[in-house]
Amino acid sequence: MDNVTAFPGNATANKSLSVIIKICVVIPFFWVFLCCIAVMLHIFAWHRQFLETSRYILFAYMLINDTLQLLSSVLLFLFVMGQVKLALVVCIPLLFVSTATFQNTPLILATMSLERYIAILYPLQRPAAWSSDRIWIIILSLWLVSCVFPFIDHSMMKHDPAVDALSTPILCKATVVNSSPIQAVFRAAVSVLFFAVVAVIIFFTYVRILLQTRKMRQDKASLSKAMHTVLLHGFQLLLCMLAFTSPITETLTVLHPNWLPEDIAFFNYFCFILIPRFLSPLIYGFRDQSLRHYMGKTVFCCSNKIKPFVGSKL
Repeated sequence: MDNVTAFPGNATANKSLSVIIKICVVIPFFWVFLCCIAVMLHIFAWHRQFLETSRYILFAYMLINDTLQLLSSVLLFLFVMGQVKLALVVCIPLLFVSTATFQNTPLILATMSLERYIAILYPLQRPAAWSSDRIWIIILSLWLVSCVFPFIDHSMMKHDPAVDALSTPILCKATVVNSSPIQAVFRAAVSVLFFAVVAVIIFFTYVRILLQTRKMRQDKASLSKAMHTVLLHGFQLLLCMLAFTSPITETLTVLHPNWLPEDIAFFNYFCFILIPRFLSPLIYGFRDQSLRHYMGKTVFCCSNKIKPFVGSKL
């Protein structure tokens, strides 16, 4: 009888321990990512020559977008892990930012590939919108496109008379707030459309730069570098598309009843959303020779400032 009554307490303790472990895994990754992004944004702010090139402006924009995406998704993750319920007036903006920034990433990758394509094939006839002082027009257009579809998605939400947007607490998850089957189909269709269009653009720019490399005998080094950059954007897109593999892993809960759905959801979030978003900007940043040089100098200067305090004698 004692064992039977003790079982619910053990289950609760195991669940609490599982939540603590998950949080302790996610938070360090998030802080390391923020530190790396802060270093790169610090370099852009203090070395203005980077902001005179459209490619670096788009990269800085991608850093800010990925930071917002991870910040909103980690907040939602913590709320779900802690079973913290929020009012719709707080939950919907968080879901909106998370969705908009998620859809914005492939658009940025496509824009960066097109920028390389225009810079290589039309160096003297570059459109004015692609210049460093007008690239913000394209950036605003990307934000507008990425925000339209989440707005449509949330406008399709069925209003429950029993739920007060200002006071009724609910679990802040997309599957809970936007639970309509029509909304699920709409989100899937939009995501497939976004990634398919971006994949075509990246493939088109890669092939055109590859053909241009064969035509031109001089300056093959810059053409090859541009081709590898576009190929890297394709790899970054592939990392983003890992988020769509979650339905495959979720079917494992049917094949293995002992695997808890919340554990599978955490595995999907950590492996297919958090890590790809963590790696994608870092790979691009460390690959760039100029940016890597300034990153090394920044880290070295910070370490020199810390050393006197560490080595001082009392």
